[in-house]
Amino acid sequence: MPAPEPRANPLLLGHAEAEATILDAMRTGRMHHAWLIAGPDGVGKATLAYRFARRLLAGRPLDDSMALDPADPVFRRVAADSHADLKTVERVLNDKTKRMQAQIPVDKVREINGFMSLTPAEGGWRVVVVDGADEMNAASANAILKILEEPPARAILLLACSAPGRLLPTIRSRCRRLRLTPLANPDMATLLARYLPHLDADERARLIAVADGSPGRAMMLAEDEGLKIAALVDTLLADLPSVPASRGYEIADLLGRSDTGFSTFMDLVRAGVAAAVRSSVRGRGDPGQVRLAGLRPLDAWGEVWQGLSRLQEETERFALDKRQAIVASIGMLTGAG
Repeated sequence: MPAPEPRANPLLLGHAEAEATILDAMRTGRMHHAWLIAGPDGVGKATLAYRFARRLLAGRPLDDSMALDPADPVFRRVAADSHADLKTVERVLNDKTKRMQAQIPVDKVREINGFMSLTPAEGGWRVVVVDGADEMNAASANAILKILEEPPARAILLLACSAPGRLLPTIRSRCRRLRLTPLANPDMATLLARYLPHLDADERARLIAVADGSPGRAMMLAEDEGLKIAALVDTLLADLPSVPASRGYEIADLLGRSDTGFSTFMDLVRAGVAAAVRSSVRGRGDPGQVRLAGLRPLDAWGEVWQGLSRLQEETERFALDKRQAIVASIGMLTGAG
């Protein structure tokens, strides 16, 4: 079965400490008005936010779990985005361009204040989930800050983001933070066996190896021919430093014009560099990773990783030429750019 959307997902593994923190706040009555759920892409931040929201909205006596039965009316209404006391703010598809918005627009954020100021329709809490809070523009961030400075009663704001450093320091300081970490391999194996049963064990193991503890990334790789792109990246990294610039054009032709192909390629290249650095620091790891790390000093690899991240972000945000971006990324890897 495919993985459900976060708002409809009853299963969350690997984040017991974060759940325990939330449950303790509920039991003791020390419920903070704003929570910042941070962590790498695809590890379950939005899934935890909706799990949190469902438990608040259900208004039931608490046990030792935040889980709610999928047959419960609250679960079904949250999954259908029809609960009167829950509002979601996130990037959406642009009707004109048919592309996902690059940022969360300020008009959507301004709706939060009016929503949270209303009396809860069902007598409990009003809950707002901002999925991708680090994708707010400056005006949106200032609008959120005004809400945090004068939080309404019986209202909870849940901010899920992958890059909390992009948020205003004044926003971060007004939130209680939950830091989610990549999942351990056993939890990854459990989820992939559930959601990708059509893959054989070797393919799932390969996904675990390249997904870096992110179930979301593993699902993306499985759907977008990610294993083939992973093999392409493995060959590229193994051939360093003797990789001609023409290889970039060859890779661009293989990926075609797919938006996801470019993103997957860049994600995997950055993950490969990061894994090599970790292997070098630990003094152990895959021989290929150790060899790659030895090609230049670790601080230089850190600069390469940052350069690749900036290149990917700017290419995707401003719709730049992906073909040229791939060539530039290879230049960074070889030291020619």
